[in-house]
Amino acid sequence: MKKAIHYINQFFAGIGGEEMAAYEPEIREGLLGPSLALSAVLDAEVTHTIICGDNFMGSNTQEAVERILGFLEDKDFDIFIAGPAFQAGRYGFACGTICKAVQEKFGVPALTSMNEENPGAEMFKKDVIIFKGGKSAAKLRGDVKVLANYANKLLKGEKTLSAEEEGFFERGVRAQVWLESGETAAQRGVSMLIKKLAGEEFTSELPIPKQDLVAIAPPIKDLSTAKIALVTTGGIVPVDNPDRIQSASATRWGRYDISQMDRLEAGVFKTIHAGFDPAAADADPNVVMPLDVMKEFLKEGKIGALHNYFYSTVGTGTTQAEAARMGKEIVEKLKEDKVDGVILTAT
Repeated sequence: MKKAIHYINQFFAGIGGEEMAAYEPEIREGLLGPSLALSAVLDAEVTHTIICGDNFMGSNTQEAVERILGFLEDKDFDIFIAGPAFQAGRYGFACGTICKAVQEKFGVPALTSMNEENPGAEMFKKDVIIFKGGKSAAKLRGDVKVLANYANKLLKGEKTLSAEEEGFFERGVRAQVWLESGETAAQRGVSMLIKKLAGEEFTSELPIPKQDLVAIAPPIKDLSTAKIALVTTGGIVPVDNPDRIQSASATRWGRYDISQMDRLEAGVFKTIHAGFDPAAADADPNVVMPLDVMKEFLKEGKIGALHNYFYSTVGTGTTQAEAARMGKEIVEKLKEDKVDGVILTAT
């Protein structure tokens, strides 16, 4: 019987949530959490489950990958499956990272699933087959079934279809296919042209991806008369995090008064960002939110004014849709105060 290995994070392993996100890589024999659902529909024995905390994978990527690949050195397996990761950005990054590494190291198919809003999908869809999944664990059984259906085809050596037909993200890979109808490319091309001229619907064989382009703003002519604002995705907030901004996959942002400050003090401000080591930012929040430098520029006349507030959220795992929404909300506040330019700091 064919054999499979399944990768999940600390949450789906039942180890813990955010407080256990630094959980180190581990391999266990048999089924655990979502592996039970996978085993029920997969035509292979899930012999082992690999667990790794999302933060550990994100902060110690090379070490995590090396340790997991080491777990697999003496294992016999025909396919590797990770997730599903749904809309969880750090989990999506982890699934994409380990699938790519396993595929390259051992030459076996590696599959995963995540929602289209998961940043991991955009990062890894060219390297790994990633199925389009649901937003939350409520879709777990359905997502696992889709993964297993495709995996079963691979395990049996059956013919697989296009990304659109199978339900995974397009990878930019074009394969030559001989149609059963025998219709040539010239005939199909003329047929599409006739439909287009007649105003009829047709499906192109070379779809052009849509690009979300943002127009470049005109330059500020004179900084010495401009009002500048500070915005960050580095998670700098007052120590009590009054707006309860999430440490990852953020849906909230905060606005904080800096009008009477020359710098951000440690112990008064901190970072709640879960995607990097917080030590330096907690010791000196100005390394992420450079209020100290901006106040010096103000005194030197390099800028005309500094907005009385800074704005903060967390970028790691945050979906494009949520980021766009929060950006629009922050911009409205900036317009109200007639801000001329923004310095956006990240990590």
